[in-house]
Amino acid sequence: MASTFEQMRANVGKLLRGIDRYNPENLTTLERYVETQARENAYDLEANLAVLKLYQFNPAYFQTTVTSQVLLKALTNLPHTDFTLCKCMIDQTHQEERPIRQILYLGNLLETCHFQSFWTSLEENRELIDGITGFEDSVRKYTQLKVWLNKFGWTENEDGQIFVYNQEESIKPKNIVEKIDFESVSSIMATSQ
Repeated sequence: MASTFEQMRANVGKLLRGIDRYNPENLTTLERYVETQARENAYDLEANLAVLKLYQFNPAYFQTTVTSQVLLKALTNLPHTDFTLCKCMIDQTHQEERPIRQILYLGNLLETCHFQSFWTSLEENRELIDGITGFEDSVRKYTQLKVWLNKFGWTENEDGQIFVYNQEESIKPKNIVEKIDFESVSSIMATSQ
């Protein structure tokens, strides 16, 4: 099955080169590729952005399900900015449609480190991630940031803002001791006179 996916990736890669990238006739292939990414736990940002760009150019072809899959796959790639890139390519009216609005809300919770609220909201909307293989595992990797908070003494205030520990406050002087014997210095001193 992996070889089938790799073959599909290569074919899509050829489609994305040149002017064919914006050919609406290729949209069906690209949408199928997005569905394959979701099923195979793979990710191709360039292809996903091409789908969203084609939806911008051809609003009549817009597919809410495919757009939702693109957004969810982008969430699996946090902390990279893929989610923001994808979100910016979706028309405001489509952003307010039910599944997309919910995914944008989940993305906002993740990006603002409201992990407890994220998991609660996800549990209430499990149908959103149906068919997205590896979604929860990818998000768990991202949420390991909490581990870093504890490890490095970072703090979170009442408003949910995270303060990174200032390294300058903890600088400790280090004494450097060099041992130089007289023989190694005597040749330098003799040449300088």
